[in-house]
Amino acid sequence: MITAHNGYVISPRIVAQAVRWACVTEVRALKPGNVSVYSDGHGMIARDFFRSAEAIVPHLAKQDLNIGARILSAVQATQDVVSCNTNLGIILLCAPLVYAAQRAFGGISLRRALQFSLAGLDVTDADNAYQAIRLASPGGLGDSERFDVDEKPRVSLLDAMIEAKKRDRIASQYANGYQDIFEIGVPQIRQALVRWQSEEWAAVACYLALLSRFPDTHIARKFGLETAKKVSKEAIYLETALARSTRPENLLASLLEWDGQLKERQLNPGTTADLTVASLLAVRLEDNLDQQVTDGEDFNLVLQ
Repeated sequence: MITAHNGYVISPRIVAQAVRWACVTEVRALKPGNVSVYSDGHGMIARDFFRSAEAIVPHLAKQDLNIGARILSAVQATQDVVSCNTNLGIILLCAPLVYAAQRAFGGISLRRALQFSLAGLDVTDADNAYQAIRLASPGGLGDSERFDVDEKPRVSLLDAMIEAKKRDRIASQYANGYQDIFEIGVPQIRQALVRWQSEEWAAVACYLALLSRFPDTHIARKFGLETAKKVSKEAIYLETALARSTRPENLLASLLEWDGQLKERQLNPGTTADLTVASLLAVRLEDNLDQQVTDGEDFNLVLQ
């Protein structure tokens, strides 16, 4: 049996590196309609996202915080460095992942550890998450007639997310155990890394794969489901072209053209971008866990 000398499977340093890498890689990737180093938009600039990433890293990586407390402290830290909502969805998705990674004892998979972590969410987690959502002021869970974020929660955070799953893709990840992340996002990234050896293009492949399959719920809340479905249909052509390409950079002009069209229509697939960050983080955390088991880094090996 292998146990961590500090009571956790991987250290805050490793988790922090993984979170930072996922956030930065996503901003460096050309994701049409979303803010990146290639193009600002929607009143935000790439620097806002880089600053936000640095702000949340220590809060998400802190070992002794529960999931809800990580969410709240990370949102509060973001509010200190930017004046807009850059990363609520990222925080909501990443907090359970890092919490699970630190508790993947006995060599269980990240996905299995996440299932246990989600099942353990309680009313305190909901209270902290509700406070975070009110601070960030997005659309989403606040539209619920049963579990309004402006009220004191009476149910666990998992139950609240289950209630919101039909209208919010982030909430649905809590409800289905991050199915989109582990069955679409992670495989897309791994395949792209093997094919192109580029982290940024792997992020683009993940983003387009998710967007072409699922109408973005951020767009749906602002402009309606039909508009979100139309954007998903538009994504299919580029997703297919990228999947067939041996030189993804050849699609740069087409991606930039569609990026401009989406931003001219004020359409931001923000939820899809958040799912992309979570997919990147899941890949890195899985790799870290595999490496820990292989070479014992950061472990005090105890034979029992």
